[in-house]
Amino acid sequence: MKKLSFVTLVGILFLGFLVACSANGGVSSGSTNQTPLLERPTPPAQYADVKSPRMSAQDIEEGKSKYQINCISCHGEKGLGDGPAASALDPKPQPLASNESKLSDAYLFWRISEGGQGEPFNSAMPSWKAVLDEQQIWQVIAYLHQLGKGD
Repeated sequence: MKKLSFVTLVGILFLGFLVACSANGGVSSGSTNQTPLLERPTPPAQYADVKSPRMSAQDIEEGKSKYQINCISCHGEKGLGDGPAASALDPKPQPLASNESKLSDAYLFWRISEGGQGEPFNSAMPSWKAVLDEQQIWQVIAYLHQLGKGD
């Protein structure tokens, strides 16, 4: 009888492992500690066609400053989602530096403007449109592009 209970326990644990893996998109074979890029919704109509204006070196510096003031605590100095506040957040902030090239400017502008509280994100990221104007949001996005290049 003990043998059957042990086998049952192992089976239940294995089933739980399989369910957890499928819920998380499978077991990662990579050796990085970065959070994988999650599937992203399409920006709503009001953001779908926004395009980044041409950004200068000064704009990128302004974006860096805004990032350091507003974003670094969660997304980290290098945009890896490892800021000092990140450990307390669920879900964890995404690693922007490694994923920014996979995210459209329209998506980034939408996400920064509207934040993530509520559907479809349900994250702690606040809406920044009341704090940053359009130009400042584009400057932050320009800086994110630099982070993605290893700046």
